Amino acid sequence: KVYQRIRKYTIRKKVTLIETFEAADKNVLDVGAGTGDFLAACKLNSWNVFGVEPNLDARKIALEKGISLKEELFSYKDHKFDVITLWHVLEHVENLQTYIQLIKKLLKPNGVLIIAVPNYKSFDAKHYKQYWAAFDAPRHLWHFSQFSIQQLFKEIKMNVVDTKPMLFDSYYVSLLSEKYKSGFMNPFKAFYIGTLSNLKAKRTSEYSSLIYLLKNN
Repeated sequence: KVYQRIRKYTIRKKVTLIETFEAADKNVLDVGAGTGDFLAACKLNSWNVFGVEPNLDARKIALEKGISLKEELFSYKDHKFDVITLWHVLEHVENLQTYIQLIKKLLKPNGVLIIAVPNYKSFDAKHYKQYWAAFDAPRHLWHFSQFSIQQLFKEIKMNVVDTKPMLFDSYYVSLLSEKYKSGFMNPFKAFYIGTLSNLKAKRTSEYSSLIYLLKNN
């Protein structure tokens, strides 16, 4: 129940974030859209929604919510978007360079790309070391720091214009990490480490997960 409440809250925050951008046509593409909850919330706020989700079962559930998703990003090669979002998706991408170049082509001039990824330089990552749940090998193929994100997108002439924390991720990741480390979930210890990670990140800016806002120059 706590997870579902937090999930609804974070979806509202994501919609609020994209509402801050100037978007002439209000076209948003969500890559890795899952069951379409984020796009459904965007649709309620008068956005034209598009999405990519490789999982067939997830696409069927999204369709029941009135959200039609494509299986592959290439299906939108003739479209242009004001905003493209990847919420914990980039770390799963196999052909990283090719993928981000295609995303850039799909963005309008001055369009905004939003990427959320785990941060292996966070306190909780350093605390749990090999037990840190967000390493999630072999599903996560890449891990990023703030510097590497800047360098990666600098090569395709996209600039990071802002970085925002995902405060709840430190608690969720710490909870899973406790299970990997000791064999059982220790919610009190996880809450302590998650809180400590967020407090330390106020000084270092190295939160457990980070949202990067990039402009298409």
